[in-house]
Amino acid sequence: MIIDLKEGERLDDLGRKGYRIIQNPAAFCFGIDAVLLTGFARIKEKARVLDLGTGTGIIPILLEAKTEAEHLTGLEIQEESADMARRSVSYNGLEEKINIVTGDLKEASRLLGKGVFDVVTCNPPYMIGEHGLTGENSKKTIARHEILCTFEDVAREAAAVLKPGGIFYLVHRPFRLVELFGTMTKYHLEPKRMKLVHPFVDKEPNMVLIEAKKGGNSRISIESPLIVYKEPGIYTDEIYDIYKPAEYDDRTCR
Repeated sequence: MIIDLKEGERLDDLGRKGYRIIQNPAAFCFGIDAVLLTGFARIKEKARVLDLGTGTGIIPILLEAKTEAEHLTGLEIQEESADMARRSVSYNGLEEKINIVTGDLKEASRLLGKGVFDVVTCNPPYMIGEHGLTGENSKKTIARHEILCTFEDVAREAAAVLKPGGIFYLVHRPFRLVELFGTMTKYHLEPKRMKLVHPFVDKEPNMVLIEAKKGGNSRISIESPLIVYKEPGIYTDEIYDIYKPAEYDDRTCR
């Protein structure tokens, strides 16, 4: 299929079912965190899935490739990103399986309905206040910093759109774990599984993957940690199993 790319855009191979995704490095490219979330999530057959803050649609597209979900929706506030996501969905012939909606995740339940999804995923902005600000462009800043939404907004709306017993999947930073757990339980999203992600075996974790159940009982399973690199520039076998790319390009990472 021939596709017209806009200025600055490129078409990247996802290494799954021949799918590709449109990205603009000057705006924002998906990172390893989004890919790891799709490897951590357990999506049942016929599930209806919502990805909050979907960006260019990487999570719905990969989940369509990896799971038997019935339908996936991506909600994104930035129209430029949502447009790239829609064109990627069309390029891959997934219009019947994936819907991209332009809108504010703070209004997800109003836009999409309450209690209608089996699963919600989210790779939200990690940073609060001035932490990590680098003077980068506004699109990247919005993706990385809590400018247009807070984690409380994410948890509240995830809980609102989930069916009773629905599952919320999240990737975030370990330094905010206490806040994350407190906020999720406030909205009756009970953490059930957690996996810490370490860049190297001897380094502290820099990501955390969490599964929470709406209305679940208070009991959590801590899984074995995930190690990204066995040595500089060489991924561990577990990372290769999650990616399975023809050739991974580090330019896709944050």
